[in-house]
Amino acid sequence: MERVSLPGLLGVPKPIIGMVHLLPLPGAPGWGGSMDQVLDRAGEDARALARGGVHALLVENFLDVPFHPDHVPPETVAAMALAVAQVARAVDIPVGVNVLRNDAAAALAIAAATGARFIRVNVHTGVMLADQGLIQGRAHETLRLRERLATPAAPIAILADVLVKHAVPPAGTDLARTALDTWHRGLADALVVSGTGTGEPTDLDRIRTVRAAVPEAPLFVGSGLTPENAPTLLQLADGAIVGSALARGGRAGAGIEPERVRRLMDALRGHEDNGGH
Repeated sequence: MERVSLPGLLGVPKPIIGMVHLLPLPGAPGWGGSMDQVLDRAGEDARALARGGVHALLVENFLDVPFHPDHVPPETVAAMALAVAQVARAVDIPVGVNVLRNDAAAALAIAAATGARFIRVNVHTGVMLADQGLIQGRAHETLRLRERLATPAAPIAILADVLVKHAVPPAGTDLARTALDTWHRGLADALVVSGTGTGEPTDLDRIRTVRAAVPEAPLFVGSGLTPENAPTLLQLADGAIVGSALARGGRAGAGIEPERVRRLMDALRGHEDNGGH
C-alpha cells in the first residue's frame, strides 16, 4: 500500500494545522438552534486562521460534549458535512475532519463528500479507556472504507493518535509498541502525540520515544504548542495541530483570536530566519 504523504499533501515541510472547533451541532446538549450561526462562526474562524498563515485546518465537533464513543448520529454527520463544506469554500488551504469521539467512518464519508484531504482518528488501533468508556480502534474497517471512498486524484490521509489525550491505556501498554502497531499494522499516514488533555503540553520524552520507534513516520504534536515552545517541539516533530493557543483567552472552542495566530506564526518564521529547522 502506498501511503499518503501528509506533509506533501499540505505543501510545507513543517505544517501547522489550525483547529476549527464547531459550535454545538443539532442533537448535542449545547445546540443553539441555528445552523447559520454554526456555519458563520466556522467560516469566520477558518478565514482568521488562513489569514494568519496556518497551512491547513482541522474541523472538529469539539463542543458536542458529552461525546458518543464511536458512531455519531445522522444529524451530526449532516451538520458536519455542511460545516466542512463551508470551511473549504472559505479558504484556499487543505481542510481535514475529526468526528469526536472516534467515528472514522463518518469522517471519511464527510471528507469524500466535501473534498477534505485528511482525517484524524483518536483511537485507530488498540483500545483506550476514556470518559466515554472503552474506545476501540477500527483500523481494519477504516482502511477498507477509505479504499472505497478515496481516489488517486483525491487521496484522504489518516492522522492517528498514539495513546490519545483524555484517555488512559490498559495496564501494560507500551508507547513505542503502540506507535509501531499504529504505523505498521494500522497503516496510518501520520502519527499524533499529545499531552494528557486539550491544551496540555506534549511531553518531549513521548515525542522522542515515538520518533525512535518509527523514525520514518510523520509525527505531529497534538496539543500544547505555543509561540514559546514551538521551535523546540518542531525540532523533534514534523508538524503540529493547534487549537487552544490560537483561541480567545487560550480556551479551546472560544473562537479564533487573530493576534494569537499571528504571534505563533511569527515565532515560527523568526526561528526559521535564525537558522532553525
